[in-house]
Amino acid sequence: MIHKHKNNNKKGMTLIEVTLVIAVLLGLISVLFIGVSAYKSGSDRAKCILNVSTVQKAVRSYQNLYELDEGDALAQSAIVGAGKMLEVAPECPTSGNAYTWATAVPTTGTQYLLCDDATGSDHQPASTSGW
Repeated sequence: MIHKHKNNNKKGMTLIEVTLVIAVLLGLISVLFIGVSAYKSGSDRAKCILNVSTVQKAVRSYQNLYELDEGDALAQSAIVGAGKMLEVAPECPTSGNAYTWATAVPTTGTQYLLCDDATGSDHQPASTSGW
């Protein structure tokens, strides 16, 4: 008795295997996009807080240089411009948001620059003590 073995070495992938591979790849790509979106949001928030901090330091430097007291008038134009404490006015990295500038030297612990971010405290420093 002679045994013949069928050799079924088919090359390629079935439709189910291809569909499964595509589904896994799409899942991984969607996770990547979610991560990039969260990273961008976090970096925008960090840049905004850095802008607020930089302006606060410029205000305190101007206050010390010109011996101003808390509550004295201080316009944005006094600290922003060529040859001044800040060369250019910062802009919020989130589109549609702007900054509100105070008009007087703030008391210690109070911000001079506030972000108009609609989501609330996301674009504000966690603590302003010592400012």
